[in-house]
Amino acid sequence: MTTRRVRLLSLVSAAVLMVGACGSGGTPSQAPGASTSAAPAASGSPAPSSAGGGGACTASAASGAQIPEIAEGKFNVAMVLIGPHDDGGWSQAHYEGLLHVCENVADSHVAYIELVPEGADSEQVFRSLARKGFDFIIGTSFGYMDPMATVAEEFPDATFLHLTGFKSNGKNFGNFFGAMEDFKYLAGMLAGSRAKKDGNPKIGYMATFPIPEELRLGNAIMRGVKQTCPECTMDVRFINTWHDPIQEKNAAASLFDAGAQVVFTGADTPAVADVAQEKDKWGVTYDHPASCKVERCLTAPYWIWGPEYARIAEEVKAGSYTAGYEYFDADSKAMGLFGFMTGETPQAGVSELPEADVTLVKDTLAKMLAGEFTRFDVFAGPIVDSTGKTILPAGQKLEQADLDQFPPGAPGSECQTCMYWWNEGINSQLPALPQS
Repeated sequence: MTTRRVRLLSLVSAAVLMVGACGSGGTPSQAPGASTSAAPAASGSPAPSSAGGGGACTASAASGAQIPEIAEGKFNVAMVLIGPHDDGGWSQAHYEGLLHVCENVADSHVAYIELVPEGADSEQVFRSLARKGFDFIIGTSFGYMDPMATVAEEFPDATFLHLTGFKSNGKNFGNFFGAMEDFKYLAGMLAGSRAKKDGNPKIGYMATFPIPEELRLGNAIMRGVKQTCPECTMDVRFINTWHDPIQEKNAAASLFDAGAQVVFTGADTPAVADVAQEKDKWGVTYDHPASCKVERCLTAPYWIWGPEYARIAEEVKAGSYTAGYEYFDADSKAMGLFGFMTGETPQAGVSELPEADVTLVKDTLAKMLAGEFTRFDVFAGPIVDSTGKTILPAGQKLEQADLDQFPPGAPGSECQTCMYWWNEGINSQLPALPQS
């Protein structure tokens, strides 16, 4: 499979890593002289609590290129993060998933290393964690894929899980990701309703890289928009970064200034909502509920990694984990739509929308969580592209290979329709296909 989530690091140099650890039923490990600080919990998420043996799952941090120690007699889990663990986005969502493991997997000891660049530096980090004796090692950036694959072959007794690439050795190196297109589709419904109510049927999508994942999510947004605003159109801008607050702010402003009423982001920071606040328009953030704080944030599709991490950790601990390619859907409860999950309150911009549109979102979400509406329903025919061509007739659905890949697809997993089209209503040109 070729889902590609490339994480570029522009915040720190490769010479500085951050390390933290916590344990259930044990004492948090800490480098000499390090200051202790618990990471902030997400909005609407529980703070770290006691687990396993009854100890508190709190995190400590140390600077310098240090590798955390394992806890003897424990099930030791390590996570490698591309960004800071409290970034309010992608890395924080994973970090909180790690704390969920600490809280819910008995006799576990968990540690994290943050701000780890991709490439050779990460390979050394993964190798050092394996040498320390960690049982389960998680890498959360696409660029960790090849380094993890290499190290996994060297340490067959450790289990490695990679987000979000497409490689697995079928033994101790697995890959997984989730159907965020479900929740982008729901957010699209809200955005279309908001734009129509405001009398400005224009949507913007600040995409990251020209890869199948970003086309898939952009198309899912537009297919949701069309449910509540058939006349709406959408412009797409690629910013070629996952995390650059200044560039994200400039790109969001450009889309708003070009006429968009609601702008989505595929990147990590809440810049799109901050700019929306300045311009009295609407933004849809991503990755973590904490990203949707300001009044002009309409909603945020976000990740809830904890249950999936805990499930896989239990399998690894029991020796029953089968390394492969996993792609979970909404019924996993591993994703959410801010304002619509249990204990959350819709944003002000949603509370003003027509009741029928909000009910449509709630009913579709309920079907998704029950497993009655999946990513394949998001991409069910008829699908008409931006040129007016019917690329999938009524009664048919895209397959996983189509969702993940540019044509022709990987050998042995070729796609038929593939993910190289813009949905009807998207005004932007397709990106150039990568050279083979």
